[in-house]
Amino acid sequence: MTVNLGTLYGVGVGPGDPELVTVKAYRLLHTSPVIAYPKKRMGGKSYAMEIVELYVNPAEKTMLGLVFPMTKDEEVLQRYWTETVEKVWNYLSQGQDVVFVTEGDPMLYSTFIHMSRLMRRHHPDVQVVSVPGVSSVNAAASRLGVPLADGDEVVAIVPAHSDMAAMREALLTHDCVVFLKVAKVLDDMIALLADLQLTDKAMVCTKVTSSGERVWHNVRELQGASLNYLTLMVVRK
Repeated sequence: MTVNLGTLYGVGVGPGDPELVTVKAYRLLHTSPVIAYPKKRMGGKSYAMEIVELYVNPAEKTMLGLVFPMTKDEEVLQRYWTETVEKVWNYLSQGQDVVFVTEGDPMLYSTFIHMSRLMRRHHPDVQVVSVPGVSSVNAAASRLGVPLADGDEVVAIVPAHSDMAAMREALLTHDCVVFLKVAKVLDDMIALLADLQLTDKAMVCTKVTSSGERVWHNVRELQGASLNYLTLMVVRK
């Protein structure tokens, strides 16, 4: 007997507030038998699961925790990713739909992007569906009351990194820039803002809309601070 393959859904569950989960995401969380989620090495819940745990009863689902190592070693990454895709395939091949939950939107700097790419490569018959979610970028703009772009203005979304020349170029050539994961280069960014006389145009959010949210309108206060990985900076000129 031929078994119809399950569908792999990449479901964006928003930036932190469970009320920002979409109706479609809510429905799929209830109807899909398997919920896959990024799992910390020590077994702790992922941020995405923390967002949706209100909507998921683990006793009624197969909960598939997947470990994604934080390394640039290509050999290690390839081994883990191959194992991860095959774990998901095990359920899909039995005709079970799998919902892979990811914070924010699954098509914006998401683990699901790589998951979907490899699944299509190794198992091209599987249907892969992306369900959009509210990104931290949109949530931060609403929380701060700052429009990302108006009229003909140009906005950039930039993963913050140590190349300050590139960060400077982004600031000079866009009306608004959202720097993601800014915590690791925060002091350098504050110095760059001061050099460009943009300090008063910058604001910072950590875990926006969640119960652990923190917001700073004066980035000078953050000199020397150690912030959460899920921290972004909005600079609107």
